[in-house]
Amino acid sequence: MVGLGPGGSEFLTFRAKAALEEAQVIIGYKTYLGFIEDLLTGKQVISSGMRKEIERAGLAVQYARQGQTVAVVSSGDPGVYGMAGLILELVPESVEVEVIPGVTAATSAAAVLGAPLMHDFAVISLSDILTPWETIAQRLHAAAQADFIIVLYNPKSKGRDTQIARARDIIRSHRQDDTPVGIVRNAKRRGEYRVLTTLGNMLDEDIDMLSTVIIGNSQTRIENGHMVTPRGYRL
Repeated sequence: MVGLGPGGSEFLTFRAKAALEEAQVIIGYKTYLGFIEDLLTGKQVISSGMRKEIERAGLAVQYARQGQTVAVVSSGDPGVYGMAGLILELVPESVEVEVIPGVTAATSAAAVLGAPLMHDFAVISLSDILTPWETIAQRLHAAAQADFIIVLYNPKSKGRDTQIARARDIIRSHRQDDTPVGIVRNAKRRGEYRVLTTLGNMLDEDIDMLSTVIIGNSQTRIENGHMVTPRGYRL
């Protein structure tokens, strides 16, 4: 399992690039494979669309059992909302597995915004396709009450457009409206866009599935156009 990071080859780790070069078969979601087109030459490439994760995992195991070297790619890190867990559930002991980490959306978006994750933070996906909304809501309440910086993955899609407002309302019940919020679209990719706003005003901004939303804790502030959460050093 190979983590591609944000996408471009400049954000691939040396090990990730080497694994792709070594692979005979490369399997992944078609959008993610588009990030590494220059590394696909001479490979057997298997792509599929959204919600085909089980199918891709099964094919990966099938080819590996035939003796092929297979790379299953995920954007970001394969162990963070990626394919690693699913494949490890399916793979037999006879197949050797390596999980190769990558830069995940939380850290790439944080770098675009400044340094908002300098203290304890929680990453929560708002997708309720595999996780009941009641569980997501419980986690949002807990993270907000505990004053974690909160990173929201999968905040909004065309068919799932109410969760971000519900999440904002939950967090707002524990935080001030002037809490800094950073929204990054296409972090470290072509078309990168960022906006600094507040918890009270964040829903006025464009948010979609390509966006990562970072909501500050009680100490987060804006310094010279950067979102910063103090670590606690005495200056």
